[in-house]
Amino acid sequence: MDAQSIVAQLLTPEGRADPYPLYERARELGPAVPAGDGLLLVSGYEACRQALRSPALGADINLVTWGADLAAHPSLALLSRTLFVANPPHHGRLRSSMSQVFTARRVAGMEAGIAGITDALLDTLAEAGSSPVDFMDAFAFPLPAHVICDLLGVPAEDRERFRGYAADLSATLELLADPSGLEAADRAALEVHRYFTELADKRRADPRDDLVTAMVGARDEGTLRDDEELVANLAGLLLAGFETTTYLLGNGLQVLFEHPEIMAGLQDGTVPVEGFVEEVLRHDSPLQVSNRAVLTDGVLVGGVPVPAGSHVVLLLGAANRDPARYEDPDRFDPHRRDIQPLSFGGGAHHCLGAMLARLEAATAFSQLLARFPALRPAPGDGPVRRDRLVLRGHQSLPVVVA
Repeated sequence: MDAQSIVAQLLTPEGRADPYPLYERARELGPAVPAGDGLLLVSGYEACRQALRSPALGADINLVTWGADLAAHPSLALLSRTLFVANPPHHGRLRSSMSQVFTARRVAGMEAGIAGITDALLDTLAEAGSSPVDFMDAFAFPLPAHVICDLLGVPAEDRERFRGYAADLSATLELLADPSGLEAADRAALEVHRYFTELADKRRADPRDDLVTAMVGARDEGTLRDDEELVANLAGLLLAGFETTTYLLGNGLQVLFEHPEIMAGLQDGTVPVEGFVEEVLRHDSPLQVSNRAVLTDGVLVGGVPVPAGSHVVLLLGAANRDPARYEDPDRFDPHRRDIQPLSFGGGAHHCLGAMLARLEAATAFSQLLARFPALRPAPGDGPVRRDRLVLRGHQSLPVVVA
């Protein structure tokens, strides 16, 4: 199977459901291989790591939109104004407007609040008793939703609506997205745009200690160029805060059901929860693929020369299981040393919320397993994964807590 065939297979429902065999075939071709149409497919750990950190490679919105008319698609227009796809000099300007909120000190100071939110959600789970309950609906979505909405300053009564918006908008991040399938994403973009425009106006009139107020200040001081950039990046933060952490929690719980000895180790303290979270990020990352554009000539990626204007597809899920980096990479081992997954990107585009996601996951699994030692999969229908490649996670995961 050549690189072009692997890309084509990854874009099928079967390839999205289980991409790991295709990743293995990609690695067999080499750490980086041309895949036609100006594409370079990168599956090796070191090649991906260097590409993520290289200033000669930048964010690549064109690989997602593939020539679509942004004016015809509010979702793509929204994405085009975000930090996710910005390159210098705009990237640094946008990142500075929100990076103060994600400092190590501030994230550490959120630990008690996250523990409190987790306890409240576990109380709700406990009400199900021995009846099946969907872990994704009851816990994996609400936890990061409350945390990111608290940071942003979104009122509690408005939060439930954003789950559907975030799920629909995530389609814009998929590789080679077909614009004809973006109707739901476009509707969600219009609703999110309207909501954050109104909330920004409220915070301008009545400032609070939240991220919306901080970014409104950045807009009024000129760091953000206009209200469209303000609203787009608030929406981008919401999307990033919901989807990735939600899927990290679901993917992690699925691992525990498949490896009851690891669940027992977390419960008795012989498995460190931080090591477990890192291994989930490595073994089944919520973010599987990242895109880069080659900004200058004379660039090598994985030893392959790539001219300016080329598109680079970084298979992070493949890199995280590269046998050149990890011994027996398909085995889940929370005791691995030097786990450094590429799941939060790297370089200038390293995820701002990486520390926060790790804290949420460590808190969630510690308290979940302490509260429900008999936690198990619900009988009957099993888990259902979202039909996505770039963002990999569960749509539903039925469990019994007692």
